Amino acid sequence: MTQAQVTALEVEQPGRAHRASENAYLSLLRIPGAARFSVSAAIGRLPMSMFGLGTVLLVKATTGQYGLAGFVSGAGSVGYAVCAPRIATLADRFGQGRVLRPLVAFFALSTSVFIACAELHAPVWALLMTGCLAGASMPSLGSMVRARWSTLLADSPRLHSAFALESVVDEMIFVAGPAVVTLLATKLLPASGVGTALVVCVIGTLLFAAQRRTEPPHGLRTSGGSGDEPAAGARPLWRGLAAPGLATLAPVYLFLGAMFAAIDLSTVDFAQVQGHKPLAGFILGTYALGSALGGLWYGSRTWQAPLERRFLVTLAITAAGVATFWMQPSLVSLDLTMLVCGLTISPTLIAGYSLVERQASDVRRTEAMTWLSSTISVGVAIGSSVAGQLVDAAGPRVSYEFAAGCGALAVTVCLLGRRRLCATGEVLAAQ
Repeated sequence: MTQAQVTALEVEQPGRAHRASENAYLSLLRIPGAARFSVSAAIGRLPMSMFGLGTVLLVKATTGQYGLAGFVSGAGSVGYAVCAPRIATLADRFGQGRVLRPLVAFFALSTSVFIACAELHAPVWALLMTGCLAGASMPSLGSMVRARWSTLLADSPRLHSAFALESVVDEMIFVAGPAVVTLLATKLLPASGVGTALVVCVIGTLLFAAQRRTEPPHGLRTSGGSGDEPAAGARPLWRGLAAPGLATLAPVYLFLGAMFAAIDLSTVDFAQVQGHKPLAGFILGTYALGSALGGLWYGSRTWQAPLERRFLVTLAITAAGVATFWMQPSLVSLDLTMLVCGLTISPTLIAGYSLVERQASDVRRTEAMTWLSSTISVGVAIGSSVAGQLVDAAGPRVSYEFAAGCGALAVTVCLLGRRRLCATGEVLAAQ
């Protein structure tokens, strides 16, 4: 079903909008082809919550060094952050399927070599190189599935519900993934966590790539020739940023990534200080649950406020909530606070992706969205490093204050660059 058919269906059935507000997500998944690409993408990106932790557990088990394990995991995150936008550019230009199949094959090979190096106690440089290559080649299916929704539902009010659905899936992935990989690596074999992430990624990515009917348009079109001729007017679109708002959104997402990483480390240490370290995962899961609930509610409603205003408001509320974590007296109060404060995380991320979708051209949409996940990855790497030093030197409350500072910086950058968020696709076309 094309976007025009979806729009026509909404016009022909005026009562559908009301019913969609009651059952927005099931309505989306009934669109032909939507359930297949959404579910396969969810399977394929489950490893994004498993690979980093699985790497830490594997390297720690084989070397006995948490420091080295964190270093190798960080190398994978940096590799992903550097390569994901370039891979997305190729997907926008040549098509998702043509890029994903060789990419996931290289991911499988590099991850297998990395596991072998860890098990055989290879030198540190080998662990770093293979870990970095494995992280760099992990498919970024989150941005690609959002690009498909954007193509399918362009100019439809249901698009924000589709983005909400994917954000809720992301939150559920980050609730389930770490628990699964920890259980596998500690109760079965150290390599089983990374190995399972590898298998799941390959299966999900191949299933997703097979959904050709819903694949977004790309920069190289078939026009009766070889299929390698640029589409008319496509060449100017490869200049500059994929979307004007990325100049603001990229640093905002970087600070958000640092904030989330600091919250994770601070919570683990705070739980240990309180004498209940195993509860840290439960508390962080509550934070993700709050985000999922907020995303479900946000995506089921029709909003009149401008998109950029919604992004700024939810971002400010998220940062304000994090600023209260350092003062919590107990794990119970922290858990309840995180549940409430988590409600605005998914709405913030959904609005950010929607802003980029609104500005990016059809043939650069995947690239634009991937920049957001890439900058979050850089922020996570930076936040983990800084927060780890702060936790070791001064304890969890100072690290929570660092997280609050990152949130404040994100809001400040958003305020300073708000005009770029107001730009539309017409502005991009004129540049």
